Amino acid sequence: MLAGYLDVPESQSPRAYALFAHCFTCGKNLKPIKNIDTALAANGIAALRFDFTGIGESEGDFSETNFSTNIEDLVAAADFLAEHYAPPKLLIGHSMGGAAVLQAARHIAPVAAVTTIAAPSSPDHLGKILREKRQVALEEGTAEVTIGGRTFVLRGHFFRDLEKHRMEKTIRELDKPLLILHSPRDQTVDIRNAEEIFAAAKQPKSFVSLDPMGHLMLEESDARYVGDLIAAWASNVL
Repeated sequence: MLAGYLDVPESQSPRAYALFAHCFTCGKNLKPIKNIDTALAANGIAALRFDFTGIGESEGDFSETNFSTNIEDLVAAADFLAEHYAPPKLLIGHSMGGAAVLQAARHIAPVAAVTTIAAPSSPDHLGKILREKRQVALEEGTAEVTIGGRTFVLRGHFFRDLEKHRMEKTIRELDKPLLILHSPRDQTVDIRNAEEIFAAAKQPKSFVSLDPMGHLMLEESDARYVGDLIAAWASNVL
């Protein structure tokens, strides 16, 4: 069972529904994600943020998950919205969540537009960051990684799965309006990743530099600006 929170407009019916995918191990309650979704709701877009399997309040064993199961979770969340509210028209993903929504978009037919925030151009970017843990996991079966004071177990299949996803073809065949948001000061995912995504994508596509923000957009004003920006762009493409 996945846990999620739906931010809805207070004074009007939603003009569209969005689905938000969080960054690696982050969770739906990360303040920047909450602030982005609050801004979307203020602009008339209902936004569902949820925890991937084994993260936050969602059930399941995180060590059994990988990039492919993240995509499956996104499809399941989209099915939930379609059954209980309305199909999501907009997919939004931050960091690894951005890579996930690029892959998931082809499996969610109602999606009309996609937004990535500080996303890597390849899922294996994470494998390269965690290359020492990757080596241990592949040789010994498991490896532990501590992020934000929390320790997670990664198995060999996690890293093998990252390597099998080829993003360039997926991005080239996306066939949906794409908004790419990235900061040139991002020290976690270099802005060259945004350039690679933009180069691979077909029109219509847009790129906005988030200077001087960092990878996590920790300032409330920054995150709300991002939410307002996405809503303004979505008003023209949805």
